[in-house]
Amino acid sequence: MVIHPPYMHTKQMKFLLAALNAKYIHSNPGLYSMRACVPEAEREHVEIAEYTINHQEEDILADLYQRQPDAVGFSCYIWNWTMIQDVLVEFHKLMPQVPIWIGGPEVSYDAVEILQKYPQITGVMVGEGEVTFREVLETYLSGGDPIGLPGTVCRSLEGEIVTGEPRPLTDMTTLPFLYGNLEDFASRIIYYETARGCPYRCSYCLSSIDKQVRLRDLSMVKQELQFFLDHRVRQVKLVDRTFNCNREHALEIWRYLEKHDNGVTNFHFEIAAEILDEEEMEVLGRLRPGLAQLEIGVQSTNPRTLQAIQRPMWLERLQQVVSRLHGGHNIHIHLDLIAGLPYEDYESFQNSFNQVYGMHPEQLQLGFLKVLKGSPMHERAEEFGINYTEKPPYEVLYSKWLTYAELRRLKKIEEMVEIYYNSNQFVHTLGRLETKFSTPFALYEQLSGFYERNGYFVRTPARSYRYDVLFAFAVEQCPGEEERFRDLLLHDMYSRENLKKRPDFSPEERLTPSQRECLRGFFKKEEESPRMLSAYTEYNARQMERMTHVEPLYGKMILFDYRERDPLTGNAREVELPC
Repeated sequence: MVIHPPYMHTKQMKFLLAALNAKYIHSNPGLYSMRACVPEAEREHVEIAEYTINHQEEDILADLYQRQPDAVGFSCYIWNWTMIQDVLVEFHKLMPQVPIWIGGPEVSYDAVEILQKYPQITGVMVGEGEVTFREVLETYLSGGDPIGLPGTVCRSLEGEIVTGEPRPLTDMTTLPFLYGNLEDFASRIIYYETARGCPYRCSYCLSSIDKQVRLRDLSMVKQELQFFLDHRVRQVKLVDRTFNCNREHALEIWRYLEKHDNGVTNFHFEIAAEILDEEEMEVLGRLRPGLAQLEIGVQSTNPRTLQAIQRPMWLERLQQVVSRLHGGHNIHIHLDLIAGLPYEDYESFQNSFNQVYGMHPEQLQLGFLKVLKGSPMHERAEEFGINYTEKPPYEVLYSKWLTYAELRRLKKIEEMVEIYYNSNQFVHTLGRLETKFSTPFALYEQLSGFYERNGYFVRTPARSYRYDVLFAFAVEQCPGEEERFRDLLLHDMYSRENLKKRPDFSPEERLTPSQRECLRGFFKKEEESPRMLSAYTEYNARQMERMTHVEPLYGKMILFDYRERDPLTGNAREVELPC
């Protein structure tokens, strides 16, 4: 049994909070919030180290050792828990005298079992960690033992596991703002929360446990939003579980952003769209294109499935709201589906996919059920015949309604949707292909089979490769339309980028000498008196020609203007030329 004595060298103590993020652009706001809640005089004792799950474990260990912490805490989620288990075991061998703490949603539910499995761990901070961490740190600084503190499950000096009283839920308004210094978050997503808890009971979600919605004071929220606006942060992702569950709170924030928009910052909200009312939609409809991004969890359109997961939804109302928001062409809409839910077989999932696809979101996210410890779905998994992986992320393998083989097919379809639909890089080509298949699902099912049958690579950095494959697929599926799809794919390619090299499916320059002569005249006129290219007034005709691209498509001459782009899709402005 490993015994961890209470920390005694208080004056120079360093408590290291460590995060293993999924990607470099991510950050761990929980750790920064914990540090921000420590009194300023004691903050010098707290250090944050952020890594990613793509780092080598030996490199993480080396960095942890080099920092020479006196106590270390790991933030644990489904995407990093497997790796953290390995790291903490090896770290203990290097520095056995250092107390190891863990916290986060992945370890809050079964803290006792984890301590029994890992004698290297000193304690678990259960649930919301800000106040608990502050008290643990202050206990160490005073030379005490944190055993029995509220919100902790600890190992005593005698090896006994002691569970403290549950920690009361945090008053959101008491939490300090954690972004005083943005240098730590350069080139990374900024996460921000104005509320905790969720009124809904979705059985697959841990937020269903915390039903008490707690709001941050709106005057504080406005000041903090203004901080992001003043610093022209590129994107702020609000992590409120259902942002608009409190109508007045959401409306006030959207109105504030409308009034104080800086023309740059994008705000991402996760909402329940079916509860939006007319006033909310009017405010959203007035926002600058690109200011707001809405993520809407549909999950399924099967009524029996929605009932089983306690996710009530009025589908017709949802479709009306999404159509209304989409019609304004000013809000990026992201719709979610989950495969593997109860009563959703392969045919039912196809139906859900087709209905959600028909709402024309900018992104359609196909997720796969994660059976999270502590969630109602975890308790009912056996009842539903849902089998899932033993290790994180506890993803569904099969159920009463979906076989493993069918889920593997859906995985491949998900990859096609991600590459071709969610990238917004194939809008014109997909629009034509959709008319050639009985349903949108059938298109992506056939495309995934084409990839597999021909041994094509899914993960490749070359965007041109994906265009070449889609051209080959289109020609196979639609005999006699080769020239049509050549135009469509060229349209899509040049909408995104002024290519230096023409694609393999259309290697030859397609402008005739007379068209070239006409274009020279056009650019000369624009240089002398700009009408169509007003954003290029400081450039001469030759420079304009290099900075734009002109391509003959569908019997027309289309100019792609890369200085003016659609804020939702990123596609260049198009101008039809009289040549």
